[in-house]
Amino acid sequence: MNEIFGVPVQALLSQLLLGLVNGSFYATLSLGFAVIFGLLNVINFAHGALFMLGAVLTWMGLEYLGLSYWLMLLFAPLIVALLGVLIERFLLRWIYHLDHLYGLLLTFGLTLLVEGLLRSVYGVSGLPFSVPPSLSGVTRLGFMVMPNYRMWVVAASLVACFGTWYLIEKTKLGAYLRAGTENRRLVEAFGVNVPLMVTLTYAFGAALAAFAGVLSAPIMQISPLMGQNLMIIVSAVVVIGGMGSIMGAILTGLGLGLIEGLAKVFYPEASSTVVFLIMVIVLLVRPAGLFGKEK
Repeated sequence: MNEIFGVPVQALLSQLLLGLVNGSFYATLSLGFAVIFGLLNVINFAHGALFMLGAVLTWMGLEYLGLSYWLMLLFAPLIVALLGVLIERFLLRWIYHLDHLYGLLLTFGLTLLVEGLLRSVYGVSGLPFSVPPSLSGVTRLGFMVMPNYRMWVVAASLVACFGTWYLIEKTKLGAYLRAGTENRRLVEAFGVNVPLMVTLTYAFGAALAAFAGVLSAPIMQISPLMGQNLMIIVSAVVVIGGMGSIMGAILTGLGLGLIEGLAKVFYPEASSTVVFLIMVIVLLVRPAGLFGKEK
């Protein structure tokens, strides 16, 4: 059987694999967003700017310092994590007791500030970044030719996603993080420095965004505005999966990437809107999201 509903199997498998690549970006970005909201209760709209900073810093490391992609895969998330520490300690810490809207407006303002500064320096045209030589070339899978770098993106994203899930859900540190958001005074009574833990949590979420930015550098057009469109989709992913749900963000991000791939095969006109259609249906049926907890 060479066709499914009139579509060649080869074309279907190819789009599903490409959808998995997009889904890997969605999952990694949504994960950082969900970690920050789930543990800190902050709608971090600066996540797209942190993602963009990861990609821009990678380009700057290559262009100005001659650093390799592999070094920037380590350094860019660390630099953005340090920036996250400053954001949490000097800005977000003062609004935790306020409504979610204040956090959203503050982080949205930070996004405009960061994007405006970089746009004034580099403009809005794309900055070139080539695939690292060790990951260049393609692999023939029989039904398609797959660039090695895209296979690396999927593997690295899955390791980062499920490693984060294990850290938060299955370790003592993760238990302290979850308990600190539920009953801060009780956790502090056990000698845990909750303010430091909160700061490091935001820094970790920021580092995840930058990590996704580094992975995207050789694939997407690097520009100060590259995080805007992705953040719209990431917001939908987090809402569908359930606000604050770690596993929900991972599975929904991957799943929506695959659904987008299928839409491009069967009904290409709907591929850019299918995510939002699913979001509307999920909100009507289950307002808390697929993996969220009903209040």
